[in-house]
Amino acid sequence: MLRLFHTADWHLGHCLQGVSRQLEHQLFLDWLLLELQNKHADALIVAGDIFDSANPSAAAQAQLYEFLVKARTQLPRLNIVLIGGNHDSASRLDAPSSILNALGVTVVGGLVREEGAINWDRLLVPLTNATGDSKVWCGAMPFLRNADLPSTAREGGSVAKGMEPMRPTEQEDEPLISGVKTLYAELFDALQAKATQDEALILTGHCYMVNGCVSELSERKILGGNQHALPVDLFPENIAYVALGHLHLAQTVGKNEHIRYSGSPIPLSFDESHYQHQVIQVDIKKGQPVETLSLKIPRSIELIRLPNSKDFDSLSAVLAQLKQIDFDHNLAAELRPFVELRIKLEKPEPGLRQQVEDVISKLPVRLLKISIAYSGSNKSLADVKIEERLEELQPLDVFQRCYQNKFDQEAPENMNTLFNELLENFRAKQ
Repeated sequence: MLRLFHTADWHLGHCLQGVSRQLEHQLFLDWLLLELQNKHADALIVAGDIFDSANPSAAAQAQLYEFLVKARTQLPRLNIVLIGGNHDSASRLDAPSSILNALGVTVVGGLVREEGAINWDRLLVPLTNATGDSKVWCGAMPFLRNADLPSTAREGGSVAKGMEPMRPTEQEDEPLISGVKTLYAELFDALQAKATQDEALILTGHCYMVNGCVSELSERKILGGNQHALPVDLFPENIAYVALGHLHLAQTVGKNEHIRYSGSPIPLSFDESHYQHQVIQVDIKKGQPVETLSLKIPRSIELIRLPNSKDFDSLSAVLAQLKQIDFDHNLAAELRPFVELRIKLEKPEPGLRQQVEDVISKLPVRLLKISIAYSGSNKSLADVKIEERLEELQPLDVFQRCYQNKFDQEAPENMNTLFNELLENFRAKQ
């Protein structure tokens, strides 16, 4: 048997309303290291978005490398595989790969072409258990950008054994999906060529799959910068497990228990605070379906939104809810809960901030955000305009709002697609 841990979307260096999450990430990494030891893990896969931005801070990079050193020191036989996500710079991740490889850590930031051909060998990672009697081959596919896709994508591509080919009309309508299928088919063929008949095959991916549940304030649907969802038949039937990243809510892809998003280890927005975050333990045994177990990650700092819904309420009602919560007054300052208040007003109230701070000052919490909705003109909540900070918005949000302001209409889908392609090309060059 080989036991691997699947995690993703660490977003090291992330800030929430300008407040660093470094402490929360460190507590998660400390917990993860103990779990790897206690559960006798053989491999660790981090399926993309290791950093929160393409230019992570020195502190975020140090946090990653210190964890890798501790993991390899305390678990010398642990296989570690890191892949690049859409938030990561492929070149930045790949830069120290030769050093990390010497430490037993495999890093695949992006695809590398040599004389026009993709070097698939660097994506083929043998994983072995502590006794060396079980071996699994991992195809470590990173996030695929437009530049990675083959030029023949619009004409369709080769399809690996066990994969249902797309119909010609689908190939014409969705060339990007066809291109992604072609790349996964080539990787799968390379895996099959390496593995013996009794060795299991697994894949990684950082992408948006059909029917995936998206966190609106922290992640978007992606595929090479476009709003395309990948079909589940991207993966061959005889793949033992697919470790996915990008979506922050842990979930399976449809009813396929062996194709999973692990989710992020901490809530990256208040929208993500209502569900349990986790790491997936995967046990792979020869000739048997994989067994998965969700390992619940302790929440080190609570995120509290009042009201705890998408609705807004009056100032007095929101403050009354806040006063009724039984907070732990013995918590250290750096572990106190983060709070967002969602307040509905008839008109602007100059003394609003002072009223809120008078209550907050008596409680062991940290106020990160006051969202305000105005409904004084008999507007329904659907028409309410919510105050947002710039750092909460995705680049596509800003583009769409600028387009709306300039042309008094929503940006057409092809304009959104072109903007995303431009953004991904820019990130790829960082």
